Amino acid sequence: MTDATFNQDAWLERIGYQGPLSPTLDTLRGIIAAQSAAIPFESVDVLLGRVPQLDLAALQAKLVTGRRGGYCFELNALLRAGLQSLGFAVVSVIGRVIRGMEPDAGGRPATHMLLRVELPEGAFLADVGFGNLTPTAPLRIQPNREQATPHETMRLLPVGAELTLQARVRDAWQSIYRFSPNPVDDIDYAVGNWYTATHPASLFVSNMIVARPGPDGERRALFNGRLTIRRAGVLLEQSMLADEASHAAALRDVLGLTLAEADLSAALAEMARRGSTGVESPFFS
Repeated sequence: MTDATFNQDAWLERIGYQGPLSPTLDTLRGIIAAQSAAIPFESVDVLLGRVPQLDLAALQAKLVTGRRGGYCFELNALLRAGLQSLGFAVVSVIGRVIRGMEPDAGGRPATHMLLRVELPEGAFLADVGFGNLTPTAPLRIQPNREQATPHETMRLLPVGAELTLQARVRDAWQSIYRFSPNPVDDIDYAVGNWYTATHPASLFVSNMIVARPGPDGERRALFNGRLTIRRAGVLLEQSMLADEASHAAALRDVLGLTLAEADLSAALAEMARRGSTGVESPFFS
């Protein structure tokens, strides 16, 4: 997932970042805020039976030139390439999603890509690819330290030799994923990506999911036709989208995603075929 032809200027234009480019904590903070706001989390390709391609040319064609979104392997691989092009020292790590579970929950596959960025101030977690609880700021990799972001307050809870990322939502800590800070090879991402995009138990195979952090702490999500906007875990708006036109408008105006008409039509038809239209998720509603 590395390539000498990375187009840094196009990436920076895509995420709308115009700040300093030196590899500092302030730059990292600005880049994470910009990319998480500009490029939505979405898994429409997986619903349509397409395994996301993780080579850099494909990532740039889809996320930058094509102005689509993606899920963790795509979004964080693009972030990694961008940060490396700016001179950041980036280590690739992988996590196990445990949303709604105990911090030490076992039996979970390694299917979440995230990054460790080494700075003079220490090591920081960088992740722009976890749906509606994506950390919108770098998090110092230091156990039990509560850290503010533009959205939730987060912390890293030690679990043996690993760390569990938690977010405080409505005064309760929710586990998100557990990871080891040790590096992994890209083949581990390829395996996780294949599992996530093809396994019948994967959330993305049968559901249409789009999420994007909004301003003033908002979290915006579309799950199987249900559009939800929350702030600090409190519901602000929720509605069922009635037809293709309302989906297109919500995707464009609320979630920052423009799908090709054929892809949107196919996604809605696939939801109907699988019986998932209107099906809820406790984590996206």
